[in-house]
Amino acid sequence: MMGLSPMAGDSGARVLEAQFRSADAVVLLRHVLNLCGLMFVWQVFSHCCSPVALAIWSVALIGSTLTGLWLDRKRQRANNIDLDSGDLRRHGFGALLHGLVWAACMVIVANSGQTEEIVALWTLISCIMVCGAISYAATPLAATAFLLPCIAGLFVMFDEGGQLPLRAMATSYALSLLAGCVIYARTFARQHDTTAQLEEKTQVVSLLLREYEEGGSDWLWQTDALRRINGVSKRFAETVGLAPEELEGVPLVQILSGSGWATGQFATGLHTLADHLKRRESFSNLVLPVEVQGNLRWWELSASPRYDENQSFLGFRGVGSDVTIQRESADKIALLARFDPLTGLPNRSHLREVLDQAMTAAAGRAPGCAFLMIDLDRFKSINDTLGHQTGDKLLTQVARRLRQICSGQQFCGRIGGDEFAVVIPTVTDSHAIVRLSAAIIGSLSQPYQVDQHTLYIGASVGSALSPNDGRDSEALIRSADLALYRAKDEGGGLHCAYEPQLHARAEERRLLELALREALEKDQLHVLYQPVVDAQSGVVLGFEALVRWTHPEMGPISPVKFVPVAEEARLIAPIGEWVLRTACMEAMNWPDDVKVAVNVSAEQLTHTSFVAAVVSALAHSGLEARRLELEVTESVFMNEDAGALRVLDQLLALGIQLSLDDFGTGYSSLGYLSRTKFNTIKIDRSFVVGASKNIPESLAIIRAVVTLADSLGMATTAEGVETEVELAMVQALGCKKVQGYYFGRPMQAQDAAQLFPKDHARARA
Repeated sequence: MMGLSPMAGDSGARVLEAQFRSADAVVLLRHVLNLCGLMFVWQVFSHCCSPVALAIWSVALIGSTLTGLWLDRKRQRANNIDLDSGDLRRHGFGALLHGLVWAACMVIVANSGQTEEIVALWTLISCIMVCGAISYAATPLAATAFLLPCIAGLFVMFDEGGQLPLRAMATSYALSLLAGCVIYARTFARQHDTTAQLEEKTQVVSLLLREYEEGGSDWLWQTDALRRINGVSKRFAETVGLAPEELEGVPLVQILSGSGWATGQFATGLHTLADHLKRRESFSNLVLPVEVQGNLRWWELSASPRYDENQSFLGFRGVGSDVTIQRESADKIALLARFDPLTGLPNRSHLREVLDQAMTAAAGRAPGCAFLMIDLDRFKSINDTLGHQTGDKLLTQVARRLRQICSGQQFCGRIGGDEFAVVIPTVTDSHAIVRLSAAIIGSLSQPYQVDQHTLYIGASVGSALSPNDGRDSEALIRSADLALYRAKDEGGGLHCAYEPQLHARAEERRLLELALREALEKDQLHVLYQPVVDAQSGVVLGFEALVRWTHPEMGPISPVKFVPVAEEARLIAPIGEWVLRTACMEAMNWPDDVKVAVNVSAEQLTHTSFVAAVVSALAHSGLEARRLELEVTESVFMNEDAGALRVLDQLLALGIQLSLDDFGTGYSSLGYLSRTKFNTIKIDRSFVVGASKNIPESLAIIRAVVTLADSLGMATTAEGVETEVELAMVQALGCKKVQGYYFGRPMQAQDAAQLFPKDHARARA
């Protein structure tokens, strides 16, 4: 700033340039005042001063002025480029020449003039110093160089002893001017440096905003106090699809509303925007639909009101972006969250929302709303046989039929898997549920054409009606589920409405499951053995192991009751493995030609560790594989499960005997008899009873099974023989083995062992 040291950086150069610019603005005033001062000196002091001295002084004044002009002109011709501290020193040199010239004037006049001339000179010098201080205020080095010679001249001008106060006053006056120049220069430099930094930051911000608009997807916008667009940015105009001059002065809401501006029909988001603009409130991330060249787009706007220094409202300035893609993605996600992607039907959560709304609307009304649960019959077998892709296509066709059936207020959806549901918000006719259920069962039971396959399935429906069957959504769904369970339990293909006793049965079933789990842990189960004898000789050939359960509080519980619960709770596998191990251990107490038969469920056969469990039971007990007979039912072959067939082949390879239980009562097929080498076919008791009553069909079935078994090298066992008449009948029909109460009820292990002479019994391992 003073010019005594090198300039520091661009900031110092900008301050230096501003200093010279300020000095150049008042240089004419200084030169004019110098000229006026020259004329004043000749006019006032020519009579008392030597003309030669005045002439020399005048030449010096003119010379210093010309020197200053030449230095300024030289600097200005360079356009103030590459200024440095040397320019300040040269400028100060010109000021020093002026100061010395005027100091010389004070010396000349003080030596020749009287008091009146001294007063006139002081007046002139005061003006000259003030003018110099003003013109050199921005350059403190020049101000100092000019004023210090003037101060020295004042000492000469007031050198008499009585003029000491005048000298002190004049000197103080000059020093005050000098101090003022220095203070002004420092303030000037500081303010200009701040202004320069602000301008630089403004330029950087403008550059960033320009790059932001040109390179990003967002844009800047602003309005005036009347909410009209002004200062339209290029990016904003491109987004709207209009020229900037077409947008200038147009109301913002009019631009965004498109064709809705003429009709006055605005979207809710536009109303919200208009309210913010009207109340002059800041807003951010306001998403609203806009019409751009006839197309619907989604914009996100943020803005704040603008005010001037007097707090007068100027309008809004903000940023906007097109979020159409994000909005569409969010809508798709919301759609996936509420609709099943496979069938397009509402999913479980959406169904629950609709049911909640229906329950709320039906509060206090009886009947209220209804909820139907639908389960597809025989779908699992198709899914397992033909694959999930075929199953998915089948589900899609089921959904299409369900949409056609449900009309009006009926709301259908997919719960998951092969389960669907229907919500009926208003039930005015109690028979409407029955009619709708019948229509659903009838339609879904019609054949389906999927690829090259003609598929047949069925449907079961359970329904519940509020408020009697449930006063909230959870209770109503639970009631419909219980009704569906009953429909499936009764064979499927029908509709069951909820009844209060269903809940009691479900609770009983739940408690039975808990008790069964406890029984398995506490060893409350036991095994009984029913003898299987030779039909002709009556010799015991083996025993069938039968699991029984005696609860400490409920007493004996029938297998008919707890076995289905065990299958549902997936407890049949651990129970079956325990029975297998127990039976193998007990068979070691019998003669080595007596076999033990153990029932095996379809679930056990599909378990990956079943074969290993059988091998382990044989190894642990020491029982030979030929003495173990595993009984399976026709349900094993229902799903065409190749895995179960492989397991049976592995068991046969180990030397284990296989028996087909309850033959003829299910979906009998000769195909699986040819695929699997069974050792025995067991004839169900229902045919035995029918044959004993000379029912032709029963007689024909037993005769056919015996003939088939003989031709395939298999034995036949007649189950449930309880009388001598029945025994004679099965003997006459050719059955090889007999099992039933006639020869013995299921008995304890020790009772079974007593059937054999001691010398034929095997010792325990």
